[in-house]
Amino acid sequence: MADITTTPPTTPQLHPQTRRVDVGRIIIYIVLIIGSVLALVPFLFSVSVSLMNLTEASGRALLPASPQWGNYVKAWNDASFGLYFWNSVKIALITVSGQVIFCTMAAYAFARIDFPGKNFLFTLLLSTLILPEAVTWVPNFITVVWLDRITPLRWFNNWPALTIPFMASAFSILLLRQFFQQIPEELWDSAQMDGAGHIRYLVQVVIPLSRAVLVTVVLFSFIGSWNALAWPILVTQTPDWRPISYGLLAFLDEAGSLAHLRMAGAVITILPLLIVYFFTQKQFTEGIATTGLKG
Repeated sequence: MADITTTPPTTPQLHPQTRRVDVGRIIIYIVLIIGSVLALVPFLFSVSVSLMNLTEASGRALLPASPQWGNYVKAWNDASFGLYFWNSVKIALITVSGQVIFCTMAAYAFARIDFPGKNFLFTLLLSTLILPEAVTWVPNFITVVWLDRITPLRWFNNWPALTIPFMASAFSILLLRQFFQQIPEELWDSAQMDGAGHIRYLVQVVIPLSRAVLVTVVLFSFIGSWNALAWPILVTQTPDWRPISYGLLAFLDEAGSLAHLRMAGAVITILPLLIVYFFTQKQFTEGIATTGLKG
């Protein structure tokens, strides 16, 4: 009878590349966790201090013994946040509306319409992204002064100076153009067969397909408008149109050593941004992912 020898089963060996991928993924997770902690800790500390009393806020307490929700009411009333909050809402709505309209049309022209000097103009537009924001204040201010003199519309201490200079954003045009270029050409050919021109094609086809990237543009525009401080101070002299960022700055000087009220004012200021992002985070992530940011 022949001998039958059996060999023990061998354990599969992991490919070295697989191990490297796993290690790289772990490193990515660690970096993301550290970044999340660094971003969340200051915010959570601000919320905690805003709910403390003066003794706890002046000491080394990490959490309030009893949350003082009245701090928000007192900060709101003492800082006149009602006026500044409503000003910021109006400024943001006007700026976002204008930016969506004008940036969408400009991005569509750069993506779908051939005209002389298109590439040069787009390159010139992108070059403005490297300019610091402060560099644009002087030419914008000169333009606003000139328009205030020659037009019947009052620009200073009014919404035009706070909104119109920011209704065109090179970054928003770039995002929209990159997405518009990814829309299949067959849709444009079909629209032409139905007798549609560029305006109808943009309104009925392109914009419905671009909801995610448009939400991204809205979010960036809203954040920029809500956080603006230096420019509103430059073009306004009264609180009639000054935004909530100015109200917080003035309140920080008035509150002095009252750290709990100062933190309460800061939380009130950033709360609308958190609410807007909470409702748009899915579309925001999709919009950033689908633009590609490639030529």
